Amino acid sequence: MSEAAPSDVHTAPHIYNLFPRLAGDARTWPEHAERARAMGFDWLYLNPIHFPGFSGSCYAVADYARVDPVVLPEGHPDKHYDSKVTGDGGRAILREALVRIRNLGLRPIMDLVINHTAADSPLVRTHPEWYAREADGSIRSPSAIDPADARRVTVWGDLAEVDNHASRDRDGLWDFWTRLVEDSVRLGFRGFRCDAAYKVPAPLWARLRATARALDPEVAFFGETLGARWEEIAALWEARFDFVFNSSKWWAFDTPWCLEQQAAQPDHVRSVSFPESHDTPRLWAETRGNAAVQRQRYALAAAFASGVMMPVGYEYGFMRPIDVVHTRPESWEASAVDLSEFVTRVNAARRRYPALAAERVHAVGGLDRPVLLLAKEGGSRAAHVAVNKDWQAPQRLELPEAVRGARVLRVCREGASDDEQAGAAIELDAAEVVYLV
Repeated sequence: MSEAAPSDVHTAPHIYNLFPRLAGDARTWPEHAERARAMGFDWLYLNPIHFPGFSGSCYAVADYARVDPVVLPEGHPDKHYDSKVTGDGGRAILREALVRIRNLGLRPIMDLVINHTAADSPLVRTHPEWYAREADGSIRSPSAIDPADARRVTVWGDLAEVDNHASRDRDGLWDFWTRLVEDSVRLGFRGFRCDAAYKVPAPLWARLRATARALDPEVAFFGETLGARWEEIAALWEARFDFVFNSSKWWAFDTPWCLEQQAAQPDHVRSVSFPESHDTPRLWAETRGNAAVQRQRYALAAAFASGVMMPVGYEYGFMRPIDVVHTRPESWEASAVDLSEFVTRVNAARRRYPALAAERVHAVGGLDRPVLLLAKEGGSRAAHVAVNKDWQAPQRLELPEAVRGARVLRVCREGASDDEQAGAAIELDAAEVVYLV
């Protein structure tokens, strides 16, 4: 059966990442979704919402049938970690929240963690054959390398690595994940962010995607590859993810590696950019509150690839990084800035000028100049993105003949007119990003 043509929400997604434990009570999530919708987002990505193991990390899932007590309201019978399930595990509260989010026009994304479970998950006892083993027979803890230095390896001792590749009961294991996806779609999720996707065999992802789409043809799968080698990312292309996450967040504009990775993608691969994530430090803290750079990195992410993702708090200049163990509702910070109108302008420009969300991008005139000029290839229409790499001073960019006469969108400036037309050169403020369409 051929798939239906993707809608705009599936070709150029705008994703707001709401960290559930920071937001707290699931009944309040729709309020955050309403704010995200007002800024032009159409997907709401929720980090793991399942019952965690002994470490308390939301990425150490112990029970996929129960909801994390942190996001249940006070008074709920399953609110406390040390209690046995006396209600429905929080599923009714979760279902209601997802219905309200979808009614606001956003599609909820679930974090699908199937490469590992909590080390103390009941599955370790009931299905020991589902787990990878060390030479001494003990259950293996998953690990990841630093892509920049393979000698630096992080091992997570609170996790147990699932053997999706070669389990003696692979059929039973894969059936378990299939039922989880079916149940999650029925609960109300319409997308899956596939954690550590490169650690899971592509045929399993393809099966889960087909399972979800049998229930809703518009369910989307987003492959996460943080820490993966390029060859591991390429091996996933056969899984036919709707999107993968690219590495533009770490690009400093002075070397071509990020553009080369983007050019190496097959035509069917689309990617999502982000200025920061729950895995990274807060940009506001890294730049000591430089609002121009905060705008620069979101404006660049939004015009680099098909999709864009922004974590909760980016618009307010939050300083504290998300902690998968300790972050709670009381971690919510006072706003240092309010960039909501800026984010709204950027997202609106992406919708109005689809070439900005094209996947193909290359540099014009080299990378050694103070201002980077990127060309976006969007079918019959084109767009260019000018980035002032200088955080401290304005810069002037001489424009190629082909760009002169384009409309200049100064999305980083409050109250800028959309009637400006590019001449032989343009002036950019410190750290400013300009769209030329």
